Amino acid sequence: MKVVLKHVPLPDFDFPEEIPAVPAQEYERRLSALSQAAGADWVLVYADREHYANLTWLVNYDPRFEEGLLVLGPDGRRVLIVGNEGLGYAPIVPVPVEVELCQTFSLNSQPRATAANLKQLLAQVGLSAGQSVSLLGWKYLEEDESDAPTAPAFVPAFIVDVVRSLLGPAGRLVDGTALLMHPEQGLRSLNSADQIAAFEWAARNASAAVFNILTSARPGMSEMQAIQNMRYAGQPLSMHPIFVSGKAEINGLRSATNKRIEYGDAVSTGLGYWGSLSCRAGLMVGQPEMSFFMQIAEPYFGVIASWYRSMRIGVTGDEVFQAVAGAFEGSGMYSALNPGHLTSYEEWSSSPIRPGSSEKIRSGMVFQSDIIPTPLPLGWLMNCEDTVAVADASLRAELQAGHPELWARVQARRRLMTAALGLHLPEELLPLSDGCAYLPPFWLVPDLVCSVAEEA
Repeated sequence: MKVVLKHVPLPDFDFPEEIPAVPAQEYERRLSALSQAAGADWVLVYADREHYANLTWLVNYDPRFEEGLLVLGPDGRRVLIVGNEGLGYAPIVPVPVEVELCQTFSLNSQPRATAANLKQLLAQVGLSAGQSVSLLGWKYLEEDESDAPTAPAFVPAFIVDVVRSLLGPAGRLVDGTALLMHPEQGLRSLNSADQIAAFEWAARNASAAVFNILTSARPGMSEMQAIQNMRYAGQPLSMHPIFVSGKAEINGLRSATNKRIEYGDAVSTGLGYWGSLSCRAGLMVGQPEMSFFMQIAEPYFGVIASWYRSMRIGVTGDEVFQAVAGAFEGSGMYSALNPGHLTSYEEWSSSPIRPGSSEKIRSGMVFQSDIIPTPLPLGWLMNCEDTVAVADASLRAELQAGHPELWARVQARRRLMTAALGLHLPEELLPLSDGCAYLPPFWLVPDLVCSVAEEA
């Protein structure tokens, strides 16, 4: 595969304001599906400020300051347990739920003794001895990580202890997190047309922000001045925005500082909103640095091209992994983590793409094309991350009918990627970012990008 530098006009980036809504009926379906899949008397879903995604996906509620616990029980019972400040935020939930106050979930020194404690509250709701509970946290353990992989793991021990005390020795408490988060079978791994539309809105904003930073950054600016061009408007973030620069060893995950950007610096910026992330890295130069291109950018874009070509419904995660590993051969680089992963309300939910994985790419999955090349020489950075959806013919028809403007944007992006960037895209792969795979290695010439010229 031959990769060349090519002048391609910048895509049209915009910052859409109107957020597509996920209808209440979809939240109803999600709640019913989880209750049915759990096969337990009760389902408890934990969330906090950092680990909000499961609860947000189920009822559109993300704890803003505290913890939260959703309780699903017999006969469609739904109870959302919140702290003091959650009471005022709970009306955001689009489906009927009972809202109960547990002040243990409130912050230190707030009123904490004017409502029932968690054990009393769960007993009042109906948890009792001998019952079964599926408890969901923010991660789950694999079998080789624990002597008790079915026991709840990533949930505060306080909550686990309270539930166990109510169930007693005859009860059954299991970790149900995989019901939502398994990379192939998890309910959250497959997205509807309406959810994809919401994530596409986020991806448009994220890519517009990143390219606004990239095209505005100049030597002499501070990193903080450069990242202000993201035009942040209060959208919920899925990651800490980054901007880094330098000529030596660089911490690629740190936040922007008052460091001044210098000509010749390696530079990287990235940010994500719920359902998306965009990242670009390269050199702050105004003309091609051919050693950098030939050693890093050229082989890396070949890897990107191989990834896009391999992302087809029905292929296994191992097949994608091996395609990427094969494309890296001879470059001296490899992917630092999984070459691509599922994304959702959090930046990384899980990934079927790993060595030996028999888990298959399925319609409805939304992926981050997250291939981080390593090792790199000091003073060089390279990255190109964007958001894509996988959709079979039925889901594509649903998107086209229900979201025609989104569908038109997707088709325009595919034309850019195939005609201008030389990429081969399976028909089921839908780019959600306006600048998907548009990679300028040299930031002061942002329309000079990597393109596949021909294939061996």
